[in-house]
Amino acid sequence: MSEFIDIAPLESIPRRGARVVKTALGCVAIFRTAEDKVFAIDDTCPHKKGPLSEGIVHGSSVTCPLHNWVISLETGQAQGADEGAVKTYEIKVENGRILLDGARLRARTAA
Repeated sequence: MSEFIDIAPLESIPRRGARVVKTALGCVAIFRTAEDKVFAIDDTCPHKKGPLSEGIVHGSSVTCPLHNWVISLETGQAQGADEGAVKTYEIKVENGRILLDGARLRARTAA
């Protein structure tokens, strides 16, 4: 059963931008695309642990600011020749508010 947590207003994240939600088990990056789609993934790149929330958002991907790995915001998978993945989290927008699946968030395991 999903239990969504109200994170912030959609307008608080610029288009092609990100914000970080800190949890006891690490940070989750919330991304907003140019098309107003919203995604949530772990904020740590699978390559060298770069902060994905500081990367460049393009289409439905983000490029890590450290070594240019491209991560799909939809699947969490590294794209191209790179291998690795980050966890994704269910997220939705209702009445202009961003809601994150709290049950999935609590189900995380520490790395």
